[in-house]
Amino acid sequence: MSKKNKLNSSVPPLLHLQAASVVKGGRRVLDGLSLEIREGEHTAILGPNGAGKSSFIRLITREDYPLARDNGAPPLTIFGQELWNVFELRSHLGIISADLQAAFLNRTLPGRTSGLDAVLSGFFASYGVFPHHHVTDAMRVQARRALTLLEAEPLADAFIETMSTGEIRRILIARALITGPRALILDEPTTGLDLVARSRFLGTLRNLARHGKTIILVTHRAEEIFPEIDRVILLQHGRILLDGSKREVLTSRHLSTLFGAPVRVRASHGYYTAASGE
Repeated sequence: MSKKNKLNSSVPPLLHLQAASVVKGGRRVLDGLSLEIREGEHTAILGPNGAGKSSFIRLITREDYPLARDNGAPPLTIFGQELWNVFELRSHLGIISADLQAAFLNRTLPGRTSGLDAVLSGFFASYGVFPHHHVTDAMRVQARRALTLLEAEPLADAFIETMSTGEIRRILIARALITGPRALILDEPTTGLDLVARSRFLGTLRNLARHGKTIILVTHRAEEIFPEIDRVILLQHGRILLDGSKREVLTSRHLSTLFGAPVRVRASHGYYTAASGE
């Protein structure tokens, strides 16, 4: 079956938003957002600060809830389901973000959480492994397999606080993969990474995408949109400005409109770069 046929099949979409609105502080941070993403459809959601990207993530993770619709139809379904137990949802969707990294670092004690323990904590939705957790041999094998996939085996015995930003990010992906999620949602994933670490990290994401893990990338940087991602959604003021193929959407004209200033876009080997300028 072709990829196109798979995406058009009767299987419920990974995400389905229909006129979803979220109000925070009296303001609509998401305003009538409608979109559908199917499994296998690697997608980037690109927008400037204040576009509603963080609100979109919180909506998916059930930290924020959309306004009820007048017709009673659900504004959001995930894998065809409206209501989720949050812990069960985490086994289907892996979320990796700078906020998660900060929370993980702030809630673990120095010298207590190794890379292996951090990965194992994914089984318990915790920030480390604690005495009341029952870790089986099978769990340890699975955790080491995730580390191997991420080329992070040397980090198994290192403590979290000694790792670089890029190393912790790979540990968090391994942690997300431990429950076998059907998709990964990445929020500004290369924040804090230098040029080399960013290239290596994007290479890791490309490998996961090529091996069938659906990737949804939420970012303000066109440079993060790696070649395996073909669909790009431009988000502005909580609304969709444009939704289409990468080649159609990532143009100087469209990104200038999105960011409200002149932007020059260049494409090379499946990557796009955007720079300010006339």
